[in-house]
Amino acid sequence: MQYKILVAEDEESIREGLRENLEMEDYEVSTACDGEEALLKVDEFKPDLILLDVMMPKSSGFEVCRVLRKKYPNLIIVMLTAKDAENDMLTGFSYGADDYIIKPFSTLELLARIKAFIRKLSLHKDSAKAFTGDIVEFQGIKLDFKKYEAEKNGAPLKLNPREFQILREFCKRRGEVIPREELIQHIDSNSNSRTLDNYIVKLRQKIEEDPERPRLILSVRGMGYKLDV
Repeated sequence: MQYKILVAEDEESIREGLRENLEMEDYEVSTACDGEEALLKVDEFKPDLILLDVMMPKSSGFEVCRVLRKKYPNLIIVMLTAKDAENDMLTGFSYGADDYIIKPFSTLELLARIKAFIRKLSLHKDSAKAFTGDIVEFQGIKLDFKKYEAEKNGAPLKLNPREFQILREFCKRRGEVIPREELIQHIDSNSNSRTLDNYIVKLRQKIEEDPERPRLILSVRGMGYKLDV
């Protein structure tokens, strides 16, 4: 599988140098030269990882990071900056950056960090594929999506069709943060955030050992929910 990387950098020499090195490593690469173009390119190109310069025209890397983290919770964001102030790093991480590279940087070091992120992403996608079958088991829960039957610790567990649909989406994307808007689509056309929250509360009551301290269906503030098994 060829992974996609977006390089958002206003300095042409750095931008094109990164493109060349990444393409040599067999990544599919696209570029952007300012913050606004970066946001558009992410929507169009759907990268797995973005190299995001902090100081860019039209919209700063911090602002782009903030928007992308809310819109694409699973996008890997690696920020590039000539600044080495601790406050800048903290700002980047507070907006949701996964890593921070200080300019001037070693190309070999950058490629090594990217490979580490891609390796984790690959392992995550492989594990998610194992959850696409008709029968799924985790933490004493057994779900049969073909027969619409469920068990908890060997005892029958009553779930309605909407709850099965939500759990199936969780299982397909195990460990991923699924945006609330996407989960709402699996309920019905009249659903909203409150409806989804009610379903999540009921599911926790049914599958969690302690619904007040959930360990399976986790909330990710400002983003959505994920199944952590």
